Amino acid sequence: MRVTMLTAVRYSNGWRRPTYKSRGETTVTIWEAKCPRPPVLGTGASRGARKVATPTAAGFAGLAAALVLAAAPALAQRPGPGGGPPAEPQTAREAAPVDLTGTWVSVVSEDWRWRMVTPARGDFASIPLNAEGRRVGLEWDPDADEAAGLECKAFGAPAVMRIPGRVRISWQDDETLMIETDQGMQTRLLRFGVSTVADEPRSRQGYSVANWERPAQGIGQPDAFTLFSGRVGQQPRALEVTTTNLLPGYLRRNGPPHSEDVLLEEYFDHHVQPNGDEWFTVTTVVTDPIYLSGAFITSTDFRKEANDDGFDPVACSAR
Repeated sequence: MRVTMLTAVRYSNGWRRPTYKSRGETTVTIWEAKCPRPPVLGTGASRGARKVATPTAAGFAGLAAALVLAAAPALAQRPGPGGGPPAEPQTAREAAPVDLTGTWVSVVSEDWRWRMVTPARGDFASIPLNAEGRRVGLEWDPDADEAAGLECKAFGAPAVMRIPGRVRISWQDDETLMIETDQGMQTRLLRFGVSTVADEPRSRQGYSVANWERPAQGIGQPDAFTLFSGRVGQQPRALEVTTTNLLPGYLRRNGPPHSEDVLLEEYFDHHVQPNGDEWFTVTTVVTDPIYLSGAFITSTDFRKEANDDGFDPVACSAR
């Protein structure tokens, strides 16, 4: 008799029980008893929580190059329909496992005191600020920000998805997904098919590199837009985004800071409710070697709307 120890793995669609096939012998599967959800700082990592792997910057470029070289022959020789000539590479839009386009409204079911109103000075609960981060955060001065034309410091990529409002998602071109926010009137460009930051000046929205989540090993073939994916899904339906090259800003509207060295990682999980309503949950992981003592992790829910009527652009506010 063969005894196999397996650990349950949490996917968006519930606990997935792996299968084991053997010939001529009995197989016993034992689930590991200790399978808690990973701890989440902040709030709300409710749907589709998964282990997030954060690679270090050192060695990433070499690993990426090795993956491209290793996968290139398989991708180039992928057979076409009926075993014919290799199929043409898909664009990011064609390879999309889900459709995230449309207008979406944020549903605030937690963190009201930090999201629906501007928190009081020094209310940094759930943000893992270090001593320097707290010191800088306590110096928050909205009058000074307004005088300096810095009203949008809390509307940068690390924070803008937490501000209640609507987002409009569309394809700018076949390789670039665009997110527009009505709050702060910000525009984010998520670029597929690239692995390095272009030589661009720092900005509030930074430079975002996107990938579609790759399938589990043995399920289908990866394509060019999943090579750098950090997660694995039984049925891929997620968008992964890494953002750098940001200007210093705030993680909330009351001044908790992030530096220009901040790294933003996001995971957009699409799901459909039994009544047909479409939602996505974006899990956001913020790391900052200057102002944070650990990762700041939140998850934010959005529900798709039938039309664009509720999209109401409002300028940034420092208060």
